[in-house]
Amino acid sequence: MILVVGNTKGGVGKTTLAVNLAVALALAGRDLLLVDGDEQGTALTFSQLRAERLGQAGYTAVALTGAALRSQVRQLASKYDDIIIDVGGRDTGSLRAALTVADTLLVPVQPRSFDVWALDQVSALVAEAREINEGLRAVAVLNGADAQGADNEAALEMIGDIDGIEVLPTSIVRRKAFPNAAAEGRAVIEQSPRDPKAIDELTALIGAVCISR
Repeated sequence: MILVVGNTKGGVGKTTLAVNLAVALALAGRDLLLVDGDEQGTALTFSQLRAERLGQAGYTAVALTGAALRSQVRQLASKYDDIIIDVGGRDTGSLRAALTVADTLLVPVQPRSFDVWALDQVSALVAEAREINEGLRAVAVLNGADAQGADNEAALEMIGDIDGIEVLPTSIVRRKAFPNAAAEGRAVIEQSPRDPKAIDELTALIGAVCISR
């Protein structure tokens, strides 16, 4: 499976989800490659911190951007069970390249109007990518959701009106467990003390997204 975690809007939690998915799949025994396609390099920095704190990351992490991302991922696809690509929060050559080789695009969206409105641009990019990559699946997950309140439901209804993007039935609630774990080079499933709700949400996301073709 080749999974891209991306959005044309920044600050929606793409890298947090990408590294948590990478760690969870690696711990499940998957041979995994994490590609940092963002010039900020946060996913790679996390992976380096993880290796320093724990002795090894448990997966392979590389930085690739632009056309090199597309060509290298194509070459490496047969060598790994899964490839997760974290791309920057804007319309970049790296995002467009990743969409041409991906099985699935995971779009984190916060329950705010500006975030939902940005999905129109994502929808257009997905439609363009499908001219080359017909089987591309695009799914949106509510990330940083409120623990309760009407904003989540309103956002989900708006997302449901976006062409070409499927709304996942699970959400990731804004929890301190995610940044706290990241600061230690860990995923929420490894953190102590454990946050059962955060773990359950991540597990549900894996089940909804990580479907091999």
